[in-house]
Amino acid sequence: MRFLHLVLASLTVGILVGRFFSPDFGNAYEIMLYILIFVIGADLGLNFNAEELRRVGRKALTLPFLTLTGSILGGLLAALILGIEPRWGLAIGAGCGWYSLTGPLIAQYSAVYGAVGFLGNLLREILTITFYPLVTQKIGPEKAVVMGGATTMDTTLPIITKFGGREVALVAFVHGFILTAVVPFLVPLILSL
Repeated sequence: MRFLHLVLASLTVGILVGRFFSPDFGNAYEIMLYILIFVIGADLGLNFNAEELRRVGRKALTLPFLTLTGSILGGLLAALILGIEPRWGLAIGAGCGWYSLTGPLIAQYSAVYGAVGFLGNLLREILTITFYPLVTQKIGPEKAVVMGGATTMDTTLPIITKFGGREVALVAFVHGFILTAVVPFLVPLILSL
């Protein structure tokens, strides 16, 4: 529970700093993301042997399929409940948490649904960062990886590693990598229907 308080306090401080000081970080966030992925990749490479990689393989390939299926069905269900055209819900769900791609892709067809796609997928990432530690206690750390979607390869990986452990970190990285490879093709495909 202490971690949840730290995350919420950090978010609040970030909002206040951005509101009152407006620092210009340029593309520093992108450089930090590359450094983060490099360090995590090096750590995974140093700490896993071939046998462990084989044992994790099946889980790492099954979870992305389940995540994508659940996300798309969730988007369809939301569209039906809200009474909007199903393709918008499907496209937003197919974003799998990758808000910086999903929002602009959908905005090419509709600015309103592009904004909804951006915010919905951003919320998925924020909720994963905030609640992953709690969800792991209920359903286990491996199954909880699905809540992060494509973000499990980068921004939510440190949280997953801290609360899920080494083996789950590798599953999460592969999970996020596969979804990151699929989403750029799937969202436009859905929008073109």
